[in-house]
Amino acid sequence: MKELITHLRSLVTNNRWNRFQEVLAERTQYITIVLENIYQPLNASAVLRSADCFGIQDVHVIENYNNFTPDREVAMGSSRWLNIQHYNEEENNTLQCIQKLKKEGYRIVATSPYKNDCNLQDFDLTKGKTALMFGTEMEGLTDIAFQEADEYLRIPMYGFTESFNLSVAAAVCLQHLSHQLRQENIDWQLSEAAKHQTLLNWLRYTIDRSEIVEKNFLRNKS
Repeated sequence: MKELITHLRSLVTNNRWNRFQEVLAERTQYITIVLENIYQPLNASAVLRSADCFGIQDVHVIENYNNFTPDREVAMGSSRWLNIQHYNEEENNTLQCIQKLKKEGYRIVATSPYKNDCNLQDFDLTKGKTALMFGTEMEGLTDIAFQEADEYLRIPMYGFTESFNLSVAAAVCLQHLSHQLRQENIDWQLSEAAKHQTLLNWLRYTIDRSEIVEKNFLRNKS
């Protein structure tokens, strides 16, 4: 992989390469986002944009009965810089996603007012990797998501309205937690293997006809 990255690096400008390095240094998989049955394109896109802006590399999309269809203009190309994993092939995609994340060591945190919930300002990131779950705009998370969650998180509100818009809630949580992450003694940056894979993905997105370039490189190498 390193040889391929070196080869592809020669095909991008120094400015683009340096920008890749700057952004890569701020990327994290310590916090990840889980979106369950999101169907409004504007909200879906805004969440992806916030994830990119706050350095969140992974987004998990559960599609039990709603297709995830981001709006390109709102997303501003952010999806190309993220790892987006879709769950839409099982009878219960929510359970599949949660079980996978738990095996990877994530705490499943349902973001909604719930019994024994935790205020955003009091949430302790040092306890371990965190998967923030957000539900549909109208109904919130499903019962299965609440049942399987390890913890519950709420954003304090002081007005008459009962909840934030989905994309706003995600942005508020990510702004606070991404800032907190960088203040704590936490190993939050990408592993070397994840950095290499992410960098390779970004180069592939950037270079025109990268699949042909890569194929020729591998052929000449062999």
